[in-house]
Amino acid sequence: MAELLVEPTKGKTQARRSDWLAGSEHLLERFTAETGQRFAAVDLGSNSFRLEIGRLEHGNFRRTEYLKETVRQGGGMDADRNLSAQAMQSGWDCLARFGERLAGFQLDEVRAVATQTLREARNRDAFLDRANQALGFPIDVISGREEARLIFQGVAHLLPASAERRFVVDIGGRSTELILGTGVTPEVMESYRLGSIAWSGRFFADGRLTKRAFEIAEVAATAVLDEAFDVYHRKHWDTAYGSAGTIGAIEAVLVAAGWPAGYVTQDGLDWILDQLIASQHVDNLRVAGLREDRKAIISGGLSVLRAVFRLLGISSMQTAVGGLRHGLICDLLGGSASTGDVREQSVRRLISKFEVDKVQGERVSKVACALFAQIPLGTAGVLNDRDRLIRKLEWAGQLHELGGHIAHSDCHKHGAYILDNVDAIGFTQPEMHRLSLLVLGHRGKLRKMEGALVDIGFVAQLMALRLAIILCHARRDPDLEGLGLQRVGAKNAFKLSCRTGWASSYPQSAHLLREEACAWQKTPWPLDFQCS
Repeated sequence: MAELLVEPTKGKTQARRSDWLAGSEHLLERFTAETGQRFAAVDLGSNSFRLEIGRLEHGNFRRTEYLKETVRQGGGMDADRNLSAQAMQSGWDCLARFGERLAGFQLDEVRAVATQTLREARNRDAFLDRANQALGFPIDVISGREEARLIFQGVAHLLPASAERRFVVDIGGRSTELILGTGVTPEVMESYRLGSIAWSGRFFADGRLTKRAFEIAEVAATAVLDEAFDVYHRKHWDTAYGSAGTIGAIEAVLVAAGWPAGYVTQDGLDWILDQLIASQHVDNLRVAGLREDRKAIISGGLSVLRAVFRLLGISSMQTAVGGLRHGLICDLLGGSASTGDVREQSVRRLISKFEVDKVQGERVSKVACALFAQIPLGTAGVLNDRDRLIRKLEWAGQLHELGGHIAHSDCHKHGAYILDNVDAIGFTQPEMHRLSLLVLGHRGKLRKMEGALVDIGFVAQLMALRLAIILCHARRDPDLEGLGLQRVGAKNAFKLSCRTGWASSYPQSAHLLREEACAWQKTPWPLDFQCS
């Protein structure tokens, strides 16, 4: 894997730069790649949208451009959790500018993710439809724990190699992530629904900065974070690191006032609190080092950070260069190569946690993928996506009995619910929804899947999965010799054929396959089962 070399934030002292350069020597393993290859990461945060661009040169990733726009989309959400028209338009305008800059990039060179605001927004699909077009690349809405994983990955890979136990805090606009890990491996990750925008809007909406308002805001933040006390207790880590937005803004204020660079301390937080209270109102804030776009939300962010310090007994926290964007770049460069695809690990954890029959799951998965591989999908776009579709089908086969841990009856519904609501590290929310639809549709009537049967890729996955489950109904390896699944001409029709004598050798399987063919005849994708 390549080294990740990203310039430190502008304004850091020379000593801070030296620390960063020393740390970069121990980042990621080198891997062979074409010199000059470009990569870009887009972070749609609740406060700011950010674009990081760089090139892979002689095994090192070096930043060539960094764009940031304060969109404050998290402040444009109403009580019903709908984004306002203005908030959506601001986001689209920003992404259009980013999209222009990304013209010419390939799909595998760009990763774009959205976080808490779009996790919450009820009308996020309306926003994403135009957002994807404006940017020119798909935007993944990631879960809170996946955001936490990426943050830790970005932070850890920009620190010197070490076996220390690391505690990483990231306070965003509407969520706060806490992560424990050793070296570059995250171990405990959680995302809490509080942040600088949310807390400023809730406790400082009138702009007044009073001692009482800060006390109430800090108590409320502590209440939300209270469950973190035992898990993230001081005994579980060696060094605390603060990443990104709020913590970086607070450090900038402290450095401007003469405090040491690279750290945020409890004494420093107390000093900033005094400065804000003395100002009495946001409009009166005249604090050196505090950017104009941070004034309206610094009070909420400070309250949350003070709650973290007080609850977990932190006296000093190092500020980290890395963050979510750098974690995305690590993924693009193959940051998980040493440990394998983290999604595979998530699938294994789900299999273990819900006591899924692993042997049967792998059997169904293998048969489903073999059937899927026979289907000519037609369009170039789908053909280029075949590997991704097979990977999703493989996981769906392994997890299709996930809901059986709850009840055998309606296990497909229970399994789909679990996949739609569980935080699975490495997966985006759309990926998990795709898996949930496959699990939901693996048995029962196809009428419930009508809204999803709109593209050949999903139809082929679902058909292959359902046929595989029938063929494996006896929970032993089926006889697949001479069994073929193909698409008929240019029509939306399929044909399943078998060798002479197969049906008489396996009468129950043949009966179930005939019933399955009848079920597909009621859809726009009829299946014909031909077997003598």
